[in-house]
Amino acid sequence: MTAEQSLRFWDITTRPPAEKTCCAPNPWKARLALNFKAVRYGTTWTPMTDITRVRTSLAVPPVRKFADGSDFHTLPLLYDPATGDYVGDSFDIAVYLQKHYPNEGAGDLFPPQPTAALDFTVPPDAEILIPLTEARPGDFQDYAQFNVHVDAAFTLHVQLAMDGFPFDPATEEASKAVFTGRAGVRAWEDLLLTSEARVRTLASFERMLGGLAVLYRRDESGPFLLGTRACFADCIVGGWLRMMAATLPGNEWEALRSWHDGTFGRLHDALDAFSAVK
Repeated sequence: MTAEQSLRFWDITTRPPAEKTCCAPNPWKARLALNFKAVRYGTTWTPMTDITRVRTSLAVPPVRKFADGSDFHTLPLLYDPATGDYVGDSFDIAVYLQKHYPNEGAGDLFPPQPTAALDFTVPPDAEILIPLTEARPGDFQDYAQFNVHVDAAFTLHVQLAMDGFPFDPATEEASKAVFTGRAGVRAWEDLLLTSEARVRTLASFERMLGGLAVLYRRDESGPFLLGTRACFADCIVGGWLRMMAATLPGNEWEALRSWHDGTFGRLHDALDAFSAVK
């Protein structure tokens, strides 16, 4: 692939330098997949307030809806000049990369999993603040379902990340308004946790990640679900861990790293091999 054929990748602008502070989990899932595949790409940084304009100007439809049926425009977004295709969802980007660049980089993003290897679920009645990407009909359904439930587990506890979110000062107030609108609350302060609520939420988060950690302990040879071999399921969890690493107070991040015998600290560190921001 020549420089002129580099893929174009859209991520959300955060506090400068965005290359050091970017932390949106879905763009991180896609970035880990792009680096896994070792394809040439460059990032276009997009203010949160411009996401709807960018997607609509490129005629890339949203893949999520709010409860009232209105469109939920978000990133990441990928353009491949070799095919002229735009792909507008992190899971779809990974599937696209596997189909169009099957042998590049570290190889198969979606290797077959042992029976029940991705069986992690969140109760269906859990109250989640923002719409999640659904598992649409298509390839790799076990991975797609895993994506839905990992998103739910982390989103249920995403208020832990609000205090430390690295907003770009140029658009901070407008971006906070976007967040509050998505969550259906009146003010930014409604998303912040009191000290007691924070303790309870951390405890809930640790319990919920216990079910995920069980999957990682099935193969004790390495930090990934398949032992020493990474796959997109690891990128799904890793994208969320990148957000938590960037937003949690240091002591809370170190605690999360240590939960469940250090499962998530090891995974986060092992995915550094695919974490370059380009």
